[in-house]
Amino acid sequence: MKVLPPNWITNGLIDFEYKKYELLAYLQGIQSQFIQNKLYPYLSDLVNHYNNVVELKASKQDWANQFPKKLDKINLNKGRLLYRPENKDTPLLDEINSILSFAQDEIKSVVKDGAEIYEYVEQNVAISPIGLLPLNIDEGYIFLHQQTSKKYNVYRYTMTIFEESKENFRGMKTSFIKTKYYSRFVTLESEKNNLIKQFSSLPNPAVYYITTDKKFPEKETLFPVAKRYLIRYLSTFE
Repeated sequence: MKVLPPNWITNGLIDFEYKKYELLAYLQGIQSQFIQNKLYPYLSDLVNHYNNVVELKASKQDWANQFPKKLDKINLNKGRLLYRPENKDTPLLDEINSILSFAQDEIKSVVKDGAEIYEYVEQNVAISPIGLLPLNIDEGYIFLHQQTSKKYNVYRYTMTIFEESKENFRGMKTSFIKTKYYSRFVTLESEKNNLIKQFSSLPNPAVYYITTDKKFPEKETLFPVAKRYLIRYLSTFE
């Protein structure tokens, strides 16, 4: 799939038709992944590009506002001096303006498609604790199961806090443990006990069973959505 560099707008030839072709080729690749219900890393990359376009448009306006202004007229009724900017957009800036406007609309449309898939996946995911929950639920295990399969994957999770723009956000680190097959002789509760025996560093873990009756790509879609879903679920206990 075509990769779009973060500085694609100002890198290389700055020509509207060329940049339009470059962007549309990238978006076509993203949409081909969305058709397969594959969200990550494609959706997050797309959102980053959208935010970059919005920020670049805003910073361009801030930059333009710094130019000196000439007195244009005097409003005697309101006692105000009216100024007009001296600068005028050059052909290069006009081209960038056109690219930014086109890119913002096109990227926003595809972001909306990805968001709809995300919402559909989340609406078809259910979560429930396995056994009694400990007081500390910031560390434990995830049993991730698609009911169309006879197996489920076990992950270990640890909640984290990271700072961004002077605000704290909750995150989650995960690591794959193993794949288990359903058996009438091995229940989810007994598998929880097996994990406690296997990993003595976590003697009283929180364990959550996350399941869906739909079939989604696990690595690119179900697992990333399940992680975000669990982060919000755990925040309700704070």
